[in-house]
Amino acid sequence: MLSRTADHLFWMARYMERAENTARMLDVNYQTSLLPQSAAVAEQGWRGLLSISELSYDYQQRYGAIDPRKVKDFMVRDERNSSSILSCLRAARENARAVRGTLTTEVWETTNQTWLEFNRLIADGLLTRDPAALFEWVKFRSHLSRGVTVGTMLQDEAFNFIRIGSFLERADNTARLLDVKFHAVESDFHGAASERDSEYDFYHWSAILRSVSGFEIYRKVYRNVIQPEKVAELLILRPDMPRSLSHCISKVVGNLKLVANEQSAETLRRAGRLRCDLEYARIDEILSTGLHAYLTQFLDRVGDLGLGISRDFLVATP
Repeated sequence: MLSRTADHLFWMARYMERAENTARMLDVNYQTSLLPQSAAVAEQGWRGLLSISELSYDYQQRYGAIDPRKVKDFMVRDERNSSSILSCLRAARENARAVRGTLTTEVWETTNQTWLEFNRLIADGLLTRDPAALFEWVKFRSHLSRGVTVGTMLQDEAFNFIRIGSFLERADNTARLLDVKFHAVESDFHGAASERDSEYDFYHWSAILRSVSGFEIYRKVYRNVIQPEKVAELLILRPDMPRSLSHCISKVVGNLKLVANEQSAETLRRAGRLRCDLEYARIDEILSTGLHAYLTQFLDRVGDLGLGISRDFLVATP
């Protein structure tokens, strides 16, 4: 496969996944903002959302103080924000158009229609009128795109690069979400009495789980009250949790093996080592050494994997 074709497929998938992840975080933050809470707590939630995407500086330069309406505009439809949902869906569509002949008709039409329909919904004022409906629509369209890809495409190298892009982006997002949210709450993982209101804690951890479609899964796996260390275990180490770090990296490794070439041995080795580290890790060891340090190192390794994949398979990055 031509490296330029692989590059377009890889980034098409990453941008679609990024649009969904942004919609998920916005939706949970919006729903949480409707609960009774102080202005300081509400502002912290929106500030954390910008921090997850590393957009705090850009937002401050353009808008100044934190304002929920401005944050939503910035994250959803600001063309100057390369990580806004608008920018991600446009980039996904443009990458798909560049490799139109490699995709099935269903995949192309789904991606193209998502872009066109999103613009119509924004023009109709859905973001202002019913933000939750817009976020749910974006998530649904991403699910549809993924389902159409799995259900209609030949599972060849093109399919593998799409999957690599999706799971690498998802792993990055889950790690960022965990890092920012756990740091904000400053939970005590060692069982000491907490001064925080238990009801607030419940809604906070529930929101984190719902942002990765993990609330029902948590209840099924642990069958008890929501505990921070169990949330961390579910989203980091559970291989059967679709958005956990372990599951995502395992999928990246599996697809990398299928497209391996003469120069990708080192990238595959690093990906395999990361998968093994997750497979044999224990949550108590991770928490005792520091969750923030662990997730920071994980994000560095995922970034390194992305660079390795670009070097070995895709168009060279300047």
